[in-house]
Amino acid sequence: MQPTLTPSTPVTKPSFKEAFLFWLKLGFISFGGPAGQIAIMHTFIVDQKKWVSDSKFLHALNYCMLLPGPEAQQLATYIGWLLHGVRGGLVAGILFVLPSIFILLGLSMIYVTFGTIPWVSALFYGLKPAVVAIVILALIKIGKKSLLTPFHYAIAALSFIGIFFFNIPFPYIILGAILIALIGQKLFPSLLKQKKEEGKKAANEDEYYLNSNSVVAGTGFNGKRIIKQTLIALLLWIAPFISFYYLTQDFTFWKNLSLFFTKAALVTIGGAYAVLPYVAQVTVEKFGWLSNLQMIDGLALGETTPGPLIMVLVFVGFMAGFNHFNGSLLMGTVGLLTTTFFTFLPCFLFILVGAPIIEKTQSNMKVKSILGIVTAAVVGVVLNLTVYFGQAVVFPKGMAAGVVDYFSLAWIIISFIAMYGFKMDMIPWIGISALAGLLHYFILT
Repeated sequence: MQPTLTPSTPVTKPSFKEAFLFWLKLGFISFGGPAGQIAIMHTFIVDQKKWVSDSKFLHALNYCMLLPGPEAQQLATYIGWLLHGVRGGLVAGILFVLPSIFILLGLSMIYVTFGTIPWVSALFYGLKPAVVAIVILALIKIGKKSLLTPFHYAIAALSFIGIFFFNIPFPYIILGAILIALIGQKLFPSLLKQKKEEGKKAANEDEYYLNSNSVVAGTGFNGKRIIKQTLIALLLWIAPFISFYYLTQDFTFWKNLSLFFTKAALVTIGGAYAVLPYVAQVTVEKFGWLSNLQMIDGLALGETTPGPLIMVLVFVGFMAGFNHFNGSLLMGTVGLLTTTFFTFLPCFLFILVGAPIIEKTQSNMKVKSILGIVTAAVVGVVLNLTVYFGQAVVFPKGMAAGVVDYFSLAWIIISFIAMYGFKMDMIPWIGISALAGLLHYFILT
């Protein structure tokens, strides 16, 4: 049991080694999506170690929620920066995703090597409807938090209509939502007005190493620093293009892969579930890098690994390289690593450039109201994802064929009842679903 801390016994700065070991551990135990990952960080960093006060933790989280990209990974980067500067932010952000990269690489290789074996295919057959149920749960969770007024419901409906019926790309949906929010603030401010939340003050901020009264070195606007960091990020972004141009025989493929996942990283507002329809729309239907059922399999693999769910994008990168180069595991691996690089590079730039400025700001209610409209639009996008995946699983030969997969339909319902009604944990249920698919296979054969 830790001793009770008082203002006379302040917490000292954690050593770089101590923080490093925590970020490494977090990379292996960060299951449960962003909510679970943020809860783990809060319990250790705020409650147990008292490295950062609750008010400062939430201030960092609010900024990360506004950014495209995985908020939990960016929050780890932000806190790592608070504690140990740029090297602390880089270590925290990299270790948050590094274990899941290698785990997902191994699972991807197993998937393409043994996925054609009937009993392995049966495992994924059971996973697919469970994933649809998981997406439905995500839709409900996001909807409860963001659809607060009839105006929010209208935005969600317009978003769904735009992407489902008119195939409007996801980035334009988000830009449209921001435009509506800006116009609404000028003409109809009452539609966007939200109640200001009263934050909970810690009993004594002095109990924490970093608190709302702390002055962190290097904060504030520094034009020279921003230009330097932006140029470094730009050079890092360009370097793979140069390598692909001189070292590969199909530069066009690698250029398309790199540009697409850069764009995807910049529009990942609202989490992985929001950007997946856009990824599926482009990678499946435009580039043909993988099938829609393989996309669902990738989501299932992503749900079973630690780290942010956006890691499902690296599975897409693996499949793109593997399929384009005629089943090459090496090219699949290069595709996975390339996708990882371009997906997460902007995350580090946003934090290392923005965090020093945000540390000098207070919460901005206008920005929060705009975010509320964007999140409402994301609900419509996630609804589209639900319908997209649901159609692929329940009507495997297409809706026009009219052939219904009744096992998948039933297992979607059972999975939803189990996880929503009986609060079954997602990870164990994924295992149960895989076994259900296997049992279904053995009964019918």
